[in-house]
Amino acid sequence: MSETPVLRVRGRVLTGREETRDELWVVGGRVTFTPPAAAREVVDIDGWALPGLVDAHCHVGLDAHGAVDDVTSEKQARTERDAGTLLLRDAGSAADTRWIDDRDDLPRIVRAGRHIARTRRYIRNFAHEIEPADLVAYVAHEARRSDGWVKLVGDWIDRDAGDLRPCWPREALAPAIAEAHRLGARVTAHCFAEDSLRDLVEAGIDCIEHATGLTEETVPLFAERGVAIVPTLINIATFPELAAGGEARFPRWADHMRRLHARRYATVRAAYDAGIPIYAGTDAGGSLAHGLLGQEVGELVAAGIPAADALSAATWGAREWLGRPALEEGAPADLVVYEADPLADVRVLTAPRRIVLRGHIVA
Repeated sequence: MSETPVLRVRGRVLTGREETRDELWVVGGRVTFTPPAAAREVVDIDGWALPGLVDAHCHVGLDAHGAVDDVTSEKQARTERDAGTLLLRDAGSAADTRWIDDRDDLPRIVRAGRHIARTRRYIRNFAHEIEPADLVAYVAHEARRSDGWVKLVGDWIDRDAGDLRPCWPREALAPAIAEAHRLGARVTAHCFAEDSLRDLVEAGIDCIEHATGLTEETVPLFAERGVAIVPTLINIATFPELAAGGEARFPRWADHMRRLHARRYATVRAAYDAGIPIYAGTDAGGSLAHGLLGQEVGELVAAGIPAADALSAATWGAREWLGRPALEEGAPADLVVYEADPLADVRVLTAPRRIVLRGHIVA
């Protein structure tokens, strides 16, 4: 990008869940709350400002059939950017997207490497497909090449059983998660159903994706251990359609998926009430489109999470969880400006007025 202009954001700058300022400056591509002593030209932006949104579960470099080329990966990243989503936690991709790190016009990505799944127990071309004896070695490999996360497939349909079943025996999980932690990485797992959750949590997992299988028995365990969840509610909304498509062959699985869908909001609200950390993610990039984070925040509110906490799950709280700055002195100027107060109505997140990425107005 060319030399960054001096920007002045006026109105309400939401620097935290209960913290606001009237003004923010962008100088040299970074945030400051001190007006510059001199500037030839200042570009004013008026409105309600938030740190760049965070999609805590998406897949750049992936579509329904596996890895995509760089041109498609770039289009996916641009779609996220133009929706105001400027930090992505890539929860598994078969493509190498590290070249995006050299692009100042694309969102930052925190990668979990490639999915690790059991043989023939996940979507074709997505994952390393291995057996339990190799789990520690593959977790170590992905921990070294990722950005501090490793992604397991915790459950998937077992064709012989005709329903969702855990993918890993308990004795394989603890040493694998311990190895990731030794290497400085956190571990998350895809889990739709109930049966895999206790083993994963007691083995030391850090996060569960989807978490539709949470129950009265496992919610307290998650809360006690501080295990986060990323509900991906706009993905869970597709369960009835998936169930209809597979019902003829797997009726038990289809019924199970419908039941998980029916209680999705109650599940998320129970997790929130128990104090489980919740972050906003869409699961974009497999079969879902990119750029839908605003809709996901709306779904969290529909589940009964207060607007301020749902917003934090996609902004301040999510950035802190991922170890990335928000709108603070000296931070890279990644921010989104809206016409109206997103705390009053989170639906405004789907219509950003201005998007600033590393100090440049990009949309």
